[in-house]
Amino acid sequence: MKSITFFVIFLLLCSCGNKQNTNNDESKETPKLSVVETHTPLRAVNEGFTKEIEDWKEFNTLISFVKKFEKVSPREALSNALELNDLVKNLKNNIIPLNFDIPSFHARVNVLENETLRLADLTLISAITADEVNSQVEKTIAAASSVNSKINTILSKKRFEDEINFDLDNIGIDSTKIDSLSRKTIDMNKQKKQVKKKYTPEK
Repeated sequence: MKSITFFVIFLLLCSCGNKQNTNNDESKETPKLSVVETHTPLRAVNEGFTKEIEDWKEFNTLISFVKKFEKVSPREALSNALELNDLVKNLKNNIIPLNFDIPSFHARVNVLENETLRLADLTLISAITADEVNSQVEKTIAAASSVNSKINTILSKKRFEDEINFDLDNIGIDSTKIDSLSRKTIDMNKQKKQVKKKYTPEK
């Protein structure tokens, strides 16, 4: 009889000990979720290109919101995750400026949307850790930086082409390899030449 009593008491003590350890683990994790983490800064669009995108409201609103995640606690990141994902969807659902309405740019935006979805999904996990949230925030910022990097590449290429006077007639068979953006720039330059020639009086 005594052995049975001791066995029951032993089980109760073990059970209480496990509950206490679980509570201690939870209490340790809760403060970590409130600790502000400094993340990799978002890569910006080059200052020389700001005028090209200053009227793109959806993009500018999104990027301003992403910057808030550069220095944020996991708890704050989760509380803003759904709004961030909505801003990416808003960008996709509205008109994309012609210069950026190309597959390679849309691919970058799709990656960003996937990362914001993953961050939003973390809000549904009750036992999520601070490290897991911080890791996903890093991936989300990196995806947004990739979008900005693509904008820099597109506008750098456009500026380079605008500064050069192409003559499509001299390109020959290689003209078939010109992408749509380059061809558009070439055609515009040809039209400008024709207009200038037409209205320039002969000496």
